[in-house]
Amino acid sequence: MSQHEPNHQMYERERIVLEIINNNSELHHNALLKLIVPEFMAKTTFEKTRDSLLEKQSISVISKGNMKFYVLSENYEHKSYQHIEQTTNTFFHDLKLKIKRLDEDFSHKDIDEKIIVANTLLQNLLQTDNGFTVLDSVKDPKKTLYRDEHLMIQQLVHKVIEIIRNDKDSEIVYPSIVSYLGVLLPQNSNTV
Repeated sequence: MSQHEPNHQMYERERIVLEIINNNSELHHNALLKLIVPEFMAKTTFEKTRDSLLEKQSISVISKGNMKFYVLSENYEHKSYQHIEQTTNTFFHDLKLKIKRLDEDFSHKDIDEKIIVANTLLQNLLQTDNGFTVLDSVKDPKKTLYRDEHLMIQQLVHKVIEIIRNDKDSEIVYPSIVSYLGVLLPQNSNTV
């Protein structure tokens, strides 16, 4: 499975845990564990799924005595958009710094490193642009609120491609990058 394909098992597990928590909010951790394990997943899988949901702030923990109860987080939608905005902005600024350093570092890498670094940067730029697109959509679908960020990402993609084009190994690196970009771009609308 490509890293760009959604992990359907993970989503299914999260959905199961969320549904069971929502329908059984009176159950403490051990009772919830008995309800989920082994019918739906293994104990360690449940713990990883629970930890992922806690990290995403999809669920919260309420302690009563020495027992833990899980509940769906209040105002999750608002919190999730704040998290997307914070993560996207942080990632965006980190990428700008990495690409600034790329100008000096790229020529000193071996060919495999060049391909990996360029592919990773381009993938991260496109994912960051997607983050800003999601934020534009939920905040005001009729306006592009992150116009400057979208434009900067476009310029950063151009800069990465120019660094590759001007590199001594561009005949080998450039085709690999274009091939990889093909995986990230729309393929066939009939696959949904």
